[in-house]
Amino acid sequence: MSEETIIEQCSPTLAGIKTGNLFSIKVTSVTELNSEIRTLNDSLRDKGLRVIPLKVTYSYALIYLYRPSRLKKDLNDPHASLILKKMGYTIKSPEMCIVELVRRLEHDESFPHEIGLFLGYPPSDVECFMKHPCTGVKCRGCWKAYSEPEKAVKIFERFRTCTEAYRKMYKKGKTLAQLAVTTA
Repeated sequence: MSEETIIEQCSPTLAGIKTGNLFSIKVTSVTELNSEIRTLNDSLRDKGLRVIPLKVTYSYALIYLYRPSRLKKDLNDPHASLILKKMGYTIKSPEMCIVELVRRLEHDESFPHEIGLFLGYPPSDVECFMKHPCTGVKCRGCWKAYSEPEKAVKIFERFRTCTEAYRKMYKKGKTLAQLAVTTA
């Protein structure tokens, strides 16, 4: 898994302005993938980041890079918590929620759209998308925004600007570990 892919897909999370990002990579060896994930976690753990595979098949892996402290805060939001409880999640810890998300990705036929809560998307937008994905969309970016479009547009632009800046710094020689900021 290339650092360049992580920069392209996860800069806002690396910068500490987003809870998490997902990206997909080709897999040729599960052993190699696990080794790469261990190495990444070793270099990013002190920055408050974690990398885990959410789903692995014979040809690809869906990777989740996230900030556990932000995920805990996001999932403790009463609206987010209510959405997950209604979906059958046990809200004892973020880790237990991730385990359930992995189970759903592995075994359910439909995609678990509550995944937006694990990425830092507003609970109201996640809920609207789950109920009526094509109705009431006010703007689109990293997610479909159904409420507060002005706020969403500012966030989308902040993420875009962050990714552009990280792309430039990486091309100038900064490593992934140097680009990742430390947060609690």
